[in-house]
Amino acid sequence: MSIRIKDLGHVVLYVRNLERSVAFYRDVLGFRQIAPDPSRSGATTLRFPAAAFSSASGRTHHELLLIEVGEDAEAQPRGRRVGLYHIGLKVGDSDDELRDALAGLRDAGVTITGASDHTVSHSLYILDPDGNELELYVDVPEADWRSDPSLVASPIKPLRL
Repeated sequence: MSIRIKDLGHVVLYVRNLERSVAFYRDVLGFRQIAPDPSRSGATTLRFPAAAFSSASGRTHHELLLIEVGEDAEAQPRGRRVGLYHIGLKVGDSDDELRDALAGLRDAGVTITGASDHTVSHSLYILDPDGNELELYVDVPEADWRSDPSLVASPIKPLRL
């Protein structure tokens, strides 16, 4: 039997402080909180102790679920390890949009860990408030990876915006 995945549906992250993380994903990255509905006081209690469902595109009921685990939760181990490395989030279709994102990240005081030219995409790497790495990227229209799939595995080069 072979299952065919049609779409990457959502990501779930454990966070230390839900309010801080919701503010980051909403105010810096533009996610819209779906539930609990922030416009309704006394919103229905969810089955999670403290959680927020959010969507960036509106194409689905949620693309991001944040679950609060408390300030005393252990940090992700650094270095080589098994598990999630980063989450890629497309922020536009041009380097100008990536430059705008970079300016917004700097204005917000977000930790920027790198910038890479992957031939098929240009990327900024940042950390969320809990140290989860996020890749903000744009696809390079001139890089036709469908005709030449080897472009996807091109050597990574520094990106200068």
